Amino acid sequence: MPGTDDAPDQTKRFMPWLVAVALFMEGLDSTIVNTAVPTMAANLRVEPLSLKGVLTSYTLCLAVFIPISGWMADRFGTRRVFLWAVSLFTLGSLFCGLALNTPMLVAARVLQGVGGSMMTPIGRLALVRTFPKSEMLVAMNYVVIPALIGPLLGPLIGGLIVHWLPWRTIFFVNLPIGLLGLWLIRRHMPDYRNDAVAPLDRIGFVLFGAGIALLSYALEVFGEHQLPAGPLSLLFGSAVALLLFYGWHERRAAQPVISLALFRIRTFNVGVLGGIITRLGVGGTPFLLPLLYQIGLGFEPWQAGLLTMPQAVAAITMKVLSQHLLARFGHRQTLIANTVCFGLTLTVFSLVGPGTPVWLILALSFAQGLFSALQFTSMNTLVYADTSDRDASMANSIALTAQMMSWSFGTALASLFTAFYLDGRPQSDHPVFVTALHHSFLTMGALTVLSSLMFWRLRPNDGNNVSNRSSPAEAAEAG
Repeated sequence: MPGTDDAPDQTKRFMPWLVAVALFMEGLDSTIVNTAVPTMAANLRVEPLSLKGVLTSYTLCLAVFIPISGWMADRFGTRRVFLWAVSLFTLGSLFCGLALNTPMLVAARVLQGVGGSMMTPIGRLALVRTFPKSEMLVAMNYVVIPALIGPLLGPLIGGLIVHWLPWRTIFFVNLPIGLLGLWLIRRHMPDYRNDAVAPLDRIGFVLFGAGIALLSYALEVFGEHQLPAGPLSLLFGSAVALLLFYGWHERRAAQPVISLALFRIRTFNVGVLGGIITRLGVGGTPFLLPLLYQIGLGFEPWQAGLLTMPQAVAAITMKVLSQHLLARFGHRQTLIANTVCFGLTLTVFSLVGPGTPVWLILALSFAQGLFSALQFTSMNTLVYADTSDRDASMANSIALTAQMMSWSFGTALASLFTAFYLDGRPQSDHPVFVTALHHSFLTMGALTVLSSLMFWRLRPNDGNNVSNRSSPAEAAEAG
């Protein structure tokens, strides 16, 4: 299996851009869909909160199938798996555009999710195996900066499309991008593989995947009050039982699909678990903000898209600055302070109403983009700080599974909070609906602030090898 030392210069030159195309397509898709939710709900004649299944079905598939992405790459090679992933995502986009109702749309999003579950992890795994740790932060920034163009353009493109064209057009945008990605993969994707890969842990995959899927479904129907307490409790109990069975199975399996032993590494443990709690707080904002702007403030979809664009502009700016901030302050100080600022920013959205000046909303959106970019860059790089090259594939799968799972649960929780604060009143009552959204932002912001407690477990020098930061002793010696 090729390593970072023998990766050719041409591979290092093209790899970040190849992965960026895939991330651009995913980022563009998600932000377009978020902006279009109110219009899609009106066209499909369902309540806006009911369309959270269109979002959660995608991220849930990522959480279910990402655990086997590392095994797939080792077994079949990164080039072949990446090629099939982009093909499935593009085909799923086509079916989304042709869907006639909500169930068909959700089914097509599932197909997209299966493809997306391999795109990001395989791309990131190829980067990990192409670049040494000392170059990892720079390499990921080169990937993420072009990829953030998708979220930058997505809200505006989505708003313009649903304003002037049928909402189905938002999914057809992915088709030419997917074809470009397939061409780049065939020309420049390295084919890393492991000929000695162990057989797939099928039992573990079924237990873990079924447990996560059932838990997400239980959260969704709980938020919509579709089931009485008895069957709902059975769903939750079954999901927890499946996950507990997986924990029992994992300790006995020779090569488990998700190895919990990696959680003994402090930086990995904090990066993953802290990331889960943080994303539970912030995961619902891409779903709730378009509802606040369009239903609460009365903006057109394209205007709501413009209001979210400063987030992506700020994220691109912070991706350039994050390397210097982490090198100056380290992961511990950065994550503690930034998580609190991130959470407080979310709570400020509870004050946004019809009389709020547009410039203030834009400034708030820019601040959110700055804090979110620094947060996710810090957490994502921390995961790989102390993991060996041998465990890179497993660490990558666990980290991305946790990210997608927490995003899915975060969206479900945001919808659940909003439904709770509505207290049975109709979503068509706009003043009541906006008040419920405000209370949801307060709750999610508080949860995000509390998640900063996880990062107190870090030590001052944790993550220095990925941020290229010198410890005080090293700095004094150099001086």
